[in-house]
Amino acid sequence: MKRLYNIFLIVTVYFQAMALKAETVATITSPNKNLVVHILINGEGRPGYNVESNGKNLVSESRLGFLLSDAPQLARNFIFVNAVERSEDGTWKQPWGEWESIRNHFNELKVRIQEKTPLHRQLDIVFRVYDDGIGFRYEFPEQPTLKIANIVEELTQFNLAEPATAWWIPAIESNREEYLYNKTSIDEVGLAQTPMTVKLSSGSYISFHEAALVNYSAMNIQKVEGRHLKAVLTPSSSGPKVTRALPFVTPWRTLTIASDAPGLYMSHLILNLNEPNKLGDVSWVHPRKYVGIWWGMHLDTQSWASGVKHGATTAYAKKMINFASKNGFSGLLVEGWNQGWDGDWFANGDDFSFTKAYPDYDLDAVVAYGKTKNVSIIAHNETSANAAHYEAEMGAAFDLYKSLGIDTIKTGYVSDAGGFRVRKPDGSIVFDWHEGQASSVHHLKVVTEAAKRHIAINPHEPIKDTGLRRTYPNWISREGARGMEYNAWGVPKNPPAHEANLVFTRMLSGPFDSTPGVLSLKGRDNSDILSTEAKQLALYVVIYSPIQMVPDLPENYENHLPALQFIKDVPTDWSDTRVLAGEIGDHAVIARKDRASDNWYLGAVGNDQSHMLTVKLDFLSAHTTYLAQIYRDGSKADYRTEAKHSMIIESRKVHAGDKLTLPIAPGGGEAIRFVAQ
Repeated sequence: MKRLYNIFLIVTVYFQAMALKAETVATITSPNKNLVVHILINGEGRPGYNVESNGKNLVSESRLGFLLSDAPQLARNFIFVNAVERSEDGTWKQPWGEWESIRNHFNELKVRIQEKTPLHRQLDIVFRVYDDGIGFRYEFPEQPTLKIANIVEELTQFNLAEPATAWWIPAIESNREEYLYNKTSIDEVGLAQTPMTVKLSSGSYISFHEAALVNYSAMNIQKVEGRHLKAVLTPSSSGPKVTRALPFVTPWRTLTIASDAPGLYMSHLILNLNEPNKLGDVSWVHPRKYVGIWWGMHLDTQSWASGVKHGATTAYAKKMINFASKNGFSGLLVEGWNQGWDGDWFANGDDFSFTKAYPDYDLDAVVAYGKTKNVSIIAHNETSANAAHYEAEMGAAFDLYKSLGIDTIKTGYVSDAGGFRVRKPDGSIVFDWHEGQASSVHHLKVVTEAAKRHIAINPHEPIKDTGLRRTYPNWISREGARGMEYNAWGVPKNPPAHEANLVFTRMLSGPFDSTPGVLSLKGRDNSDILSTEAKQLALYVVIYSPIQMVPDLPENYENHLPALQFIKDVPTDWSDTRVLAGEIGDHAVIARKDRASDNWYLGAVGNDQSHMLTVKLDFLSAHTTYLAQIYRDGSKADYRTEAKHSMIIESRKVHAGDKLTLPIAPGGGEAIRFVAQ
């Protein structure tokens, strides 16, 4: 009897396993056939997918679906209805960016599934497969048994098929995205922000992120067990994480896939998954370099608030305009100009005026003086994450700026995560999250209202970049990472490996207003910045932003005029970009072609070790001689000693196909300008 019972158990387990076994209901491949996505439904009617690359499983069976607050879950009891395929292959042009032209080549599969229950609810899952990755999203069609989706959680999974190393920062924590990157095994990942980058044991790289985050809660990634990852939406203080009336679509869940780290950066997946430009002619968006009444506040030699240390005075603004004009910089950011900085502005934000200046700052006079010097004023609107107050004030503010000819605003949302204040439809104000649904609605409202006045937006403490700059090209840059300010007052300061991490993690999402170029290499109280002087120059090429700050004090630049020359020369808008070499947290070498000339620029950064890198100049035009103007670490340069200022400037003629050796000091870098002769 015992033997018969054991046989019964074995047979029962076998048939249960067979009942849960997933069946492939549809398949889609990349244009080059290397990536394959199978759409699955198992014996319980649970939808899922897996991903193969060159015949090898990268993502094992991973579930899809939703939990709803007021209706049964959309997770099981589904049947396959139909699948529709289409392909597209075209090229579109960026008005500004790292590449002038971008190819958009994909195969798409839209799969409709329907519940077997009496509700018969339907869900479309759309997969777009490119040669360099996949994007998928949910589409909720109009239907009689579901009018409003109150989403508690997505049930999206990413089940890695192999052991992996992950580079990640924590999500839903007080300091938003401003954390140093962890490097751990995949099974040590906590709740992580995206982009999150992993390297599988077989050598493949995957960056997990999202595209086209519109009227939805931002996605984070959490390790469940082993290599099993799941999506976690940013919370809402008002119940469901997302509330949307049908029909609607979710953001794209993206997996950028490459055989090496440089391949991740060279992907256009995120931009391609966004809709084309909705603003039309955006010639009023101006990539530029700008100086700022800013660094002195972080050094605590000036203040945002009024008083004897007030930085934003008419006299000092004119001095900064003169410095900008003398050196060819076309913008001046002025922080602390507007009333509201006195008192505990971090905790409030209600006191900010975005139209009224302090008595010692004449906004009209400063703008007028800037025009005589071809220097545009960049307005600063710190909100303390009080979106409710800002939305009530910004219409009048934007109208004022338009009348003055101010074409760029740096917004700020300084507060602890969870301190984002929004006004509900009933007029009440609640605290929410920086990357929740309410935040995504607010940020896009700011961008679209600014666009009506031909104003570009550069938010700090922002919602993360998901490629919406393609659709709204006045969303010109943003912060969303640990930038230069941490080198003024941060404990710890940004370590030497920080930028080599950023290139293959945060920078995969889009531009970063990181404010490089502090040539004094000194922070508050004369503390040391963990960098060489040459690296500060290289960062203008390595860390992309169409608006680049020249942040140090004018007197410090006067003491480093040879290095300042490279900052004056380097553009901020590019026609082509090549990642020549790189490994996460170790080094990155990037070459970019000026959109306005035939010149190329190269930037290389390392970590706390010395490097001897060799690059081939294949990117240069054939049959053209270039003068390579080289700014490199001296032989004894080291971020830990006074030799961090040791820099060699030299020139040599080069041609396409030549090889250059780049000696990178500990904490160092190299910057090169290739001038076509």
